[in-house]
Formats: sequence, structure tokens, C-alpha cells
Amino acid sequence: MSSRIRASGGGPVVGSVRVPGDKSISHRAVMFGALANGITEVEGFLPGADTLATLAAFEQLGVKIERISDKKLIIHGVGLQGLTESEQPLDMGNSGTGMRLMAGILAAQPFASTLIGDHSLTGRPMARVLNPLAQMGAKIESAEGQRPPLRFSPVDSLKAIDYSLPMASAQVKSCLLIAGLYADGVTRVTEPAPTRDHSERMLRGFGYQVTTNGSQVTLSGGGQLSGCRVQVPGDISSATFPMIAALITPGSELLIERVGINPTRDGVLRILAKMGARIEQSNLREEGGEPVADLRVFSSELKGIHIGGDLVALAIDEIPALAVAAACAEGTTTITDAAELRVKESDRITSTVSGLKLLGVDAEERADGMVIQGSPMHGGQVDAAGDHRLAMAFAIASLRAEGAVEILDCDNVVTSFPNFVALMSEIGLDLELINS
Repeated sequence: MSSRIRASGGGPVVGSVRVPGDKSISHRAVMFGALANGITEVEGFLPGADTLATLAAFEQLGVKIERISDKKLIIHGVGLQGLTESEQPLDMGNSGTGMRLMAGILAAQPFASTLIGDHSLTGRPMARVLNPLAQMGAKIESAEGQRPPLRFSPVDSLKAIDYSLPMASAQVKSCLLIAGLYADGVTRVTEPAPTRDHSERMLRGFGYQVTTNGSQVTLSGGGQLSGCRVQVPGDISSATFPMIAALITPGSELLIERVGINPTRDGVLRILAKMGARIEQSNLREEGGEPVADLRVFSSELKGIHIGGDLVALAIDEIPALAVAAACAEGTTTITDAAELRVKESDRITSTVSGLKLLGVDAEERADGMVIQGSPMHGGQVDAAGDHRLAMAFAIASLRAEGAVEILDCDNVVTSFPNFVALMSEIGLDLELINS
């Protein structure tokens, strides 16, 4: 059996906290640092299972990485052509980001390699990166349904493509831009809706020219990355859980320091503002090319709204927590345009609605989202389905439940928020992690 969390409510939510470093930026810092010429120093790195899998993969590929502390790395870059063949498959664990971005690198190598993952990752579709990589000349074999493991054959070079994404996906965009570093010619990616732009920002920070023109991102192959210093801000996806915990609990006032507020990631702040949340931003600055702020959050009377369109793409990882906020809001919240949730670590539409219903919430599943009525909640047992964001969302739901909430299958919380139980307990939640 896996670990579980027993959540017995608590509150008010008060104090001052820093959430772990941004997972997306931590992945990219290791990748670009490894592919750069010279030394890259990373501070604020997230030492979660997902990012540590990426780090270990590059060590297998011949990159020296000094772990000065849990959150500080010194990466001795080998350049774009300096990776060496690994004798063993590269295990990306539970990380879809890690696997899809690594595919863009391994597709261009003159040696063979294999990407594997855990049971959940092995069930996730990879066609969205495999098909355009094949157009670039990559030779990749996959399991049935274009799922992992992925086996890469050696290639001499890739060719640039002009590719329009069929869906908004920062992972696919980043994969193709990374492959474009190795390609002959100009690689151009067009998005149907804005997605997080960490790759573009960080590539520029490493000295690589990337052009953004509206929905198009363009780069030319054949350049070089130069080692630099990367400061990883706090992860807004992780900050969402204490943020919503404070919003839904009377008498709360919480300061969350050093949160990344990249405009391609701040959808959750815009959505919560529409719901009536009182969140004040202060000490705005830029660190390592990323905008950062301190967020002061006050308990608020939330109201139901429609969440759809571009805002969903900017807050796709925060939807499970927003669903809990919707359950605590007055009126009806309708979430649409979120079919992407079905191919995350779990089917987050089915799993979120099922869990909320078990806690007494009036919730309905839709093909591309859900409808949630503000409802009183009771305690009960819910299954996180091995999905870290569901486990954390149901934990904060306990703040408004009459009775304890027991959350099953919580092992993967460590992928993005290793100290979740300890941090949330410090600010007023009554949580207990039970290892089986």
C-alpha cells in the first residue's frame, strides 16, 4: 500500500511561508545548464522526484552536477554536442514534462537511448511530441498507442520545421524548440493559445536568440548556450494550495513570499480575482528573467464563475485546487475547454469530480470540464489516484469539511511539493502523513 494523508481541517491559515521552487523552471535549468558551454549555477532548485529524475538522467548522459545543497546546483555543461550514451534506460519516473522535453534532446543525438517511466507515465500519450519529431527526421519507437517506453535511434542531424500546435501545450512547444537547437534551418512553432514561456525566457538567459511574434516562436539551429546563473522562483502551482486554503478559511491572512508570477502562468490569480478573492501583490521584481512577487492572501467570500478559454491554458495545473475553491464558493462554477486534464497524471476531470462527490459536493463531469455547485462538505475517504495535485487539493478541502478527510495514494506529492504536509501544518492545517 502507498502513503495516505489524514486531513482533519484546522485553521485559520496564518503566517509567512515560501513554497518550493518552480518545477517547470527547475527542469529547464538542469537541461539548459547541461547543454551549455561552461558552468551554470542554479539556486532555488526544486528537489522533487520529477526534477531529480531529470538531474539523474543528465548524470547518466555524462554531465557532472554538483549538489551543493538540496536547492543549489553547480552544473558543468558539456555543450550541445557533448552528451554521451547511457548504458541504462533513462527513468523519468512520474514526469511528463521531463519525458517530453528530454525527447527533444535525445531525438537529435548520434547515439541510441531509451526513456522509461513509472506506471502512470507509461500510460500517458506521447504522440503529440513523437509526430512532429518524426517530421524533423527523428527515429523513435514507442509502445502501443505511442506511449512510453520511447527508444531513440542515432541520427546525423534534424531538419527544422514550421509547426502549428493542434493544442495549447508548453511541453510540446518546448520539446520542438529544444530539438530546433540541433536542427538545420529555422524552427517555428505556432500556438493556438498562450502557454507558459519559461523555455523562451531561459534560452535567452543562456544567450540563445529566440524570437516571439504574437503566437509564433522562432529560433535557428546551430547556436550555442552559455552557462549562467539561474534563480528559480517559488512555484505558483504549489503556492495555489496555501493560497486557496487561506481564501476558504475564515479569519485567515497568509503571506507567500517569492512566488513566480509569469504572465503565462498567472491564470490562477486572474481566476481567483474573478471569484472575488482578496490577494495583494507586493515587492514586485524580476529574478533570472522571471517576474516575482510576494502574495498576501485574505479569507474571502468567493462566488461561482465560468472558467474557460485562454485562462484554462494558463491555469491547467491549478484546476483541481480551483475546483475545491468552487465547492466553497456561492453559486455555480463551470469549467470548460479543459479536456487536457484527462491526460495528466490521472484523468483529472473524473478523479476531481469523483472525489468532490464523495465529500458531498454537487459536482458533474463534462467531456471537457466540470460543473460544481457551492456545497457543504463532509468528511470521507477519497482516492488521489497517484496524482500529487489531487492529493493536495483534497487536503485543503478538509478545512471546510465536517469531519476528517482521508486521502489515499499520496506517494507522488513528493514530485512537486516534498514538504507539503510540514509546511501546511505550520500555517494551520491539521495534516498527518501515514506511510504504509
